[in-house]
Amino acid sequence: MIVTLVAIEISLRLLFGLGNPILSQADPDTGYRFQPNQKVFRFGKKIEYNQYSQRSEQITIQKPKGVLRILMTGDSVLNGGNPTDQQQTITEIFQSKLSASGHRAEVLNASAGSWGIGNQLGYLNKFGIFQSDAVILEIGTNDLVQPTSTSSPVGRNPAFPTHRPLLAIQEAWIRYAWPSLLGFFQKNSLSPDFPPTPSSAEPKHQFQQNMQYLESIVKLCRVKKIPIFVMFIPEVWNLEPTNNPPEYKFELMQKLKSLNVTVIDAQVAWSSLPKTTVKTYFRDEVHLNEAGNQAIANLLFQQLCVAGQLSACS
Repeated sequence: MIVTLVAIEISLRLLFGLGNPILSQADPDTGYRFQPNQKVFRFGKKIEYNQYSQRSEQITIQKPKGVLRILMTGDSVLNGGNPTDQQQTITEIFQSKLSASGHRAEVLNASAGSWGIGNQLGYLNKFGIFQSDAVILEIGTNDLVQPTSTSSPVGRNPAFPTHRPLLAIQEAWIRYAWPSLLGFFQKNSLSPDFPPTPSSAEPKHQFQQNMQYLESIVKLCRVKKIPIFVMFIPEVWNLEPTNNPPEYKFELMQKLKSLNVTVIDAQVAWSSLPKTTVKTYFRDEVHLNEAGNQAIANLLFQQLCVAGQLSACS
């Protein structure tokens, strides 16, 4: 029996990376963020966080001469989570496209699961914009009326561990097997990698609050004379079976227009594609897979660089 348990423990560690999860920490400014300086392999995927809790390689606060640096902020869609290898995140693919076009580039990924616009503002207020040539906010359907996430799940929700478990078997049960059983019997979808998004009892009020956060982010960038863009990423139901913009999206676009902020709208770009193609971009109803990340990176490159919306990468 003991030999079997030891064999299972070793297998879970070596084959799946269990027992060595990415760790989180509470933060009064961002609600929570990933602990800095982490590099692990989970389920065959490389996951790395630098000294500023970005899903990016180590950087210098002083931007190297001749480097095009773009800072992206967002939630689990931008982050990719455990199912996405580091090289297949939106930011890494976009960086590779910039490099292939002749730019020395860094595309920084400041994101965490269930971050709202208020959390993004908190991160920018805490760490700044790293002398970036542009800032891109990833905003999705849920973000329009999502409250700012707090630190309450840190150390409590299995998706927000603050320290490594004693055993890989322990993590396999607590984070994966038990939630799966609960989801089966309660007939709901529980994800061990993408924590649940908080909801608001007053969506209209929350949307207005989020627009104030958005305006604060724009002002922060404008003070430093840094171009700012919004990357809108829809959910599956916004595109399939028919094009169906979420509530408050029109108001978002009006707000961005009044702020003179350029939008890269994946819903508009993908609405003319075959529905079978669009469905291949999503891992689930909300999160993109590698093909979806590639499509977003292509869209960013086409609109910002090829179409010249960002002069620094034209």
